[in-house]
Amino acid sequence: MLTIHAAGLLLTGDPAVAPVPGGAVLVDGGSVAALGPLDALTAAHPAARVRRWPGTITPGLLQRHGAPLLERTYHPDPRESAELGRLPLTGDRLAALAMTETRWAGSARRGLQRMLRYGTTALVGPFRDPVVRTAVARSGLTELPGTPAGEPDLDPFRTARGLADAVAVPLAVGARADLAVFDVPDEAGLAAAGAGMCVATVLHGRLAYRGR
Repeated sequence: MLTIHAAGLLLTGDPAVAPVPGGAVLVDGGSVAALGPLDALTAAHPAARVRRWPGTITPGLLQRHGAPLLERTYHPDPRESAELGRLPLTGDRLAALAMTETRWAGSARRGLQRMLRYGTTALVGPFRDPVVRTAVARSGLTELPGTPAGEPDLDPFRTARGLADAVAVPLAVGARADLAVFDVPDEAGLAAAGAGMCVATVLHGRLAYRGR
């Protein structure tokens, strides 16, 4: 089934491509089939399902700190919130926990879900822990080469130099359909507010996270 994702602005992540007001992405299965104004895509594909989102569509983001956020960070289970709180644990607080393979596997799955809530569709490894490596493989996120910069943060914009540096792969026809939508009007608003404004993450054509 063809799906069109539309928002107030489309940013492909390619500096050579101008922003598209009222832009949209046509997804066919797991691939990008077309990019352009919503009116043009709906006219060419009247049978496509249309998902309308607030804000700005961008490519999916690259989490450069994938390994430390999954292998050296514990993401508490909601049932542990009274004891451990809701924020990721590192350092001495992590060292104080009795960690088992089962607990690490659950933490990795929750960490990956949190990354999706920040528009992340790819992450940097390598992952040496077998349970984490398995969780990443099953998640559908892409493992890409990269160099970490700054302190680990779930928000890829905190350590990126603008959108072009934060995206995993620019949106292009024929590319894998990995994209994110943020409830901000433009790139400047995204840089100011950060990836916490994510309202949807599409992973290989599948809606993997929906914030509203």
